[in-house]
Amino acid sequence: MSIDETLEPIPQPGVAARAMDTAADVSRTVGEVTGALRAAVDRLSKAIEHARRPGQPLSTIAAITREAPLTSLCIAFMFGIAVARRR
Repeated sequence: MSIDETLEPIPQPGVAARAMDTAADVSRTVGEVTGALRAAVDRLSKAIEHARRPGQPLSTIAAITREAPLTSLCIAFMFGIAVARRR
């Protein structure tokens, strides 16, 4: 009697079990990504809220845009061209 004859084969998981494991892994990953995205959005919202306070950069830009919208649009367009050309 050899060693191979006495060992029983290890049962392999079926297709359904592997699919359930994969679905559980994907669900866990989606949950982690959702949590990280939610935290990033919260941080960005707080930063924007802080920047909109009087005297802060976004407040100043908003005031200038209300006073001279066409000039602001031209400056934003030229800035976009400058950024795009660098790439």
